[in-house]
Amino acid sequence: MRTVAVVAFDGISPFHLSVPTLVFGRVGVGGPAPYRVDVCAEQPGSLCTPAGFDIDVRHGLETVACADTVVIPSWECDMPLSEDLRTALHDAHAGGARIVGLCLGSWAVAASGLADGREVTTHWATAAQLARAYPAVRVRADTLWSDLGDIVTSAGVAAALDCCLHLVRGDLGSREATELARAMVTAPHRSGSQAQYIPVAVPDAADDDPIERAMVWARTHLGDPIDLDGLARVALMSRRTFTRRFRDRTGSSPQQWLLLQRADRARLLLESTSDTIEHIATEAGFGTAVSLRHHFHRILGTSPAAHRASFRGARLVTTDNAGALGSGRTHPTRR
Repeated sequence: MRTVAVVAFDGISPFHLSVPTLVFGRVGVGGPAPYRVDVCAEQPGSLCTPAGFDIDVRHGLETVACADTVVIPSWECDMPLSEDLRTALHDAHAGGARIVGLCLGSWAVAASGLADGREVTTHWATAAQLARAYPAVRVRADTLWSDLGDIVTSAGVAAALDCCLHLVRGDLGSREATELARAMVTAPHRSGSQAQYIPVAVPDAADDDPIERAMVWARTHLGDPIDLDGLARVALMSRRTFTRRFRDRTGSSPQQWLLLQRADRARLLLESTSDTIEHIATEAGFGTAVSLRHHFHRILGTSPAAHRASFRGARLVTTDNAGALGSGRTHPTRR
């Protein structure tokens, strides 16, 4: 079981607080829970919210010390980071914990100094202000989330959901994350590199969206040769118009989007089958194992074989811990 500590504070938005508790707390419904989620605060007790009701937090910062993942789901731009919380984050990070700042939670991550010399993602509306406040940090406002391994940050609201689902996908695999997204009726996967702000509105449901039609067609034909002309034909557009409309709609080029879809298909096949790398390369549309390895490493930062091995190892750890919990173990330790 992986332990997740979610840091709350007086005046926190219940919506922001609910994102990580919903995602990590809902995984495994109907079976062994792979995560234990605890909400904590510097001063446990009753915390006010802007929603007209208070919340009762029972855990203090000692919860951070034994967590595998520490999530700061929100923050206030002008709220200083206390020395106690700074020390707790540094101690957790030094012990191997993953530190996650969602939306304005990236401000707390930046204030901790843990991201100095590195990059963080935050909501586009406060990115310039964050960059001025913490010049040692490179601030991204053009992505949904960024994952440095030990430090993960995201933009706000929907992007925070995407980021948490990304973490579940990395911990437990694509199938678990996809089923969870389906239960929450949200997109199963949006790449962290996708733009935060798309200037063109999504067409009404009653309208025929040719870009969406082409995307659906591509996802069902990933194993086949797909080129820009073919996508444009499905959308009944010229190549040039399709490329422009696709970028307006998604924030990326058709070629970049297609590579991400194929990488995600390959990841799912690596996790759910024993097929050879060569077969998976064909099924996902990469053609050759060499091409699959190249793009998989470029997009996901690891090799297909290493991803399969680490995923199977993670499943084994989850199963073993579930058995330990069943025998009375109540305090899982950090990985």
